[in-house]
Amino acid sequence: MIRLFLKQHLSWLLFLLVLQLLVNLIVYVDKGFQAVSLLYMNLVWLVLVLAFVGWLYMRDIKTMKVYELEQNTYVEAVKATYELAFAQQKAEIQEQRLMLLERQDELLAWVHEMKSPMTAMQLLTEQIDNVDVKERLEAEWLRVYLLLDQQLHATRLITIEQDNRMETVQLKEVLVQEIKALRSWCFDKKIAVEIKDVELDVITDRKWLGFIVRQVLSNAVKYSNVGGEILLYVTFEADQVVLSIQDNGIGIKKEDLPRVFRKSYTGTIGRETSTATGMGLYLAKQVAESLNIKLMIESTEAVGTTVKIRFPKVNEYSKTLG
Repeated sequence: MIRLFLKQHLSWLLFLLVLQLLVNLIVYVDKGFQAVSLLYMNLVWLVLVLAFVGWLYMRDIKTMKVYELEQNTYVEAVKATYELAFAQQKAEIQEQRLMLLERQDELLAWVHEMKSPMTAMQLLTEQIDNVDVKERLEAEWLRVYLLLDQQLHATRLITIEQDNRMETVQLKEVLVQEIKALRSWCFDKKIAVEIKDVELDVITDRKWLGFIVRQVLSNAVKYSNVGGEILLYVTFEADQVVLSIQDNGIGIKKEDLPRVFRKSYTGTIGRETSTATGMGLYLAKQVAESLNIKLMIESTEAVGTTVKIRFPKVNEYSKTLG
C-alpha cells in the first residue's frame, strides 16, 4: 500500500526534496544566514513534510485499496478501467449491430415472402367480374402493398449509403409510374391527378425518389375527399428544382404541422381516423436527408396540403454522393 502511495505521489515528493536542497544551498551560500541552524531548520521542514504526507496517505488509503492488487497509479488504474469499459461497450455495440443486421435480413426475407401471396391475390382479383367489388379489393390490396413497401424501405434505410445510385433521372417518368401504382385507390375515391411542367431531369436515386413520392402521394390520396384533385408541378427556387405535390383535402391542423415528420406521430386527424401509422413522412424525411433533398410541407386545415421536394443544385452533386 505504502509503495503504491509513494509511486502515486513521487513527483510531489521529488519536488519537495529538490526545494529543500535549494533552500539549504541558499542558506549555505548567503552569509546573512550563517547564524541560522541548518539542522534545526531541516528538522522543522522534515516534520511538516512528514505530517503533510501522512495526512495525504490517510486521505487516500481507502481509494488505493481498489488499485492495490494492480500495482498501478491512480491515473494508470483509471485509464485501464476506462479502456476495459470502452472495449466492453465496443463489443456490445458490435454484437447489437450484428443482431440488427440479422433482424434486417429476417424482415427483408419476410417481406419478399409476402410478395408471392400478394401477387396471387392480385391475379385472383383480376378475375372478378363485379367491377365495384374488384375496385374495392384492388384498393384494399394496394393499402396492404403500401404497408409492406414501407416496411421494406424502412429496413433498407439502415444501409441506404450502400443502397443508392446517383444518376440523371427523368422526373416525369418517376411520377407517372407512382401515379399508375395508386390508380385503383384514386378510382375508388374518384380523385383526379394532374401533372404539369415536370418534363425535366434531376440528379438523384431513382428508387429512393420513387419511395419519397409514393409516401407523399399516398398521403395526398388518403386525406383527400371523394372527388378531390391532386396536382403535381415543378417550380424553381434559387436555381433549384422544386417538385410540389398539392391536394385539396382535409389539411393538417396548425398545431400538428411542426411535428408531422416525427417518428410515429399521427396527428389529430390520424388519431381520429385510425388510418395513419406515423411512419410515411418520417421515412420520407430520412431518405430525403440522405439524398441531400429538402422536404417541406405547407397546409391549411379544410383547404389542403402542399408538400415540396427541393432537389440539390447540380454543383452539390458531389455532396450528395458523399
